[in-house]
Amino acid sequence: MQEMNPAETTRAYAFEMWMKAPMPMVTLFKTVDVSNIRRISKRRELKFNMLMCWCVGKAASQIKEFYTLPVGDRLIRYDSIAVNTIVANCQGEISSCDIPFTDDIHEFNKDYLSLTKQVAETCRNHDITDRMVIGTSALARYDIDGAVGMYSGVFNNPFLIWSRYHRHWFKTYLTVSFQFHHTQMDGAHAARFLDSLQQEVKRLNI
Repeated sequence: MQEMNPAETTRAYAFEMWMKAPMPMVTLFKTVDVSNIRRISKRRELKFNMLMCWCVGKAASQIKEFYTLPVGDRLIRYDSIAVNTIVANCQGEISSCDIPFTDDIHEFNKDYLSLTKQVAETCRNHDITDRMVIGTSALARYDIDGAVGMYSGVFNNPFLIWSRYHRHWFKTYLTVSFQFHHTQMDGAHAARFLDSLQQEVKRLNI
């Protein structure tokens, strides 16, 4: 990771316009056809949430804007990314777990299982500070139409929220909300990411 001069990047105008904005976050919603990963989850006995997190990481890894993040008043360039998931811990509360992304889904699954287990048992967050982290939160027990994340002014990381999936005829659908800092990317980048997420979900074959 390294600090960048915003004026020398493609995000120069966005940095000037949005870094000091009182609410620089934007949220997009998309309904994703997750029939394929639901089948894989059941057939391979893999966690649905793990498969979603891997697809999120895979889609994001192909878009260069995901490797640059406003941190404080600086613009930081990262060499790699991680995907965060929220874990129910042994005290009945929640903890945060960052999982390093890799193209190898079997390796990602291994890390996902071991790290979420560690976090659940110790009630200690697992944070990765040298990767650009994409946040996720799965409210899988609940039916909601959408969610807009909170802007704390501290964390500018992109964040996805989804709830329970829905079946309609022979398809399974999941509504996803995606919040991002306007300095990091524009709406077109975010929309391209969501389209890529859908493609990764459909093409996954393990």
